[in-house]
Amino acid sequence: MPAPSDRGELAELLADAGFVAAADEAGELLARAGGDQELLDALVARRLTGEPLAWITGSVCFCGLEIAVDPGVYVPRWQTEALALRAVERLPANGAAVDVCTGAGAIAKTLMARRPQARVLATDLDERAVACARRNGVEAHRGDLLAPLPRALEGSVDVVVGVVPYVPTGDLRLLHRDALTFESTLSYDGGEDGTALLRRVVADSTRFLRRGGALLLELGGHQADALGDDIGRLGYVDVDVLRDEEADVRGIEATLA
Repeated sequence: MPAPSDRGELAELLADAGFVAAADEAGELLARAGGDQELLDALVARRLTGEPLAWITGSVCFCGLEIAVDPGVYVPRWQTEALALRAVERLPANGAAVDVCTGAGAIAKTLMARRPQARVLATDLDERAVACARRNGVEAHRGDLLAPLPRALEGSVDVVVGVVPYVPTGDLRLLHRDALTFESTLSYDGGEDGTALLRRVVADSTRFLRRGGALLLELGGHQADALGDDIGRLGYVDVDVLRDEEADVRGIEATLA
């Protein structure tokens, strides 16, 4: 049976399948199909399996920018936009920033768009992510966390920001079905309490940040408290827990003294 070409009918089909933003998704799928019914059928069939919409349409909107997202690459979430915009505020016009675990390069591209004279670099372990970020115009380096950064950057970076995997291993089963079925657990798995990689970035960032530079990391739950000893011992000050409109923890910000 062909997929409905009417937006309302298609939205109803997607809603019945459990997709929350059905109306918006219907619009994106119809726009991607461009009136081609055969293509629309194929796109809708993929979405009904739970495949991420961004992989199907090829892009996602992040901080007002269109970010290309290749299949297999972590999809930027709107919840991360506040972290990206805070990083923009901490980045001087002619400064330098690093986006760790960049994925498609959404945060890096936001920094580049808002601070065009700054130098923005990014890292990711996944070669597909690095290729995608580069396609988005980002200077992306492949490697583990901060390891692939040029040594010449040590002590001169104004902002280190990132969405490092922070889901506790035992909670991976609670993720949305899209993530469980299609996205790699490497994009989420932060170890037993979710802080294994966060702790490494907190420590390694001290090599690259200048005095007064900012560290901004996405995290959740009580992880900010769990990182408290590390942050204090390593010389960070002015620690701020970032919360969303519902007061849920979304990240942490700290300054290297």
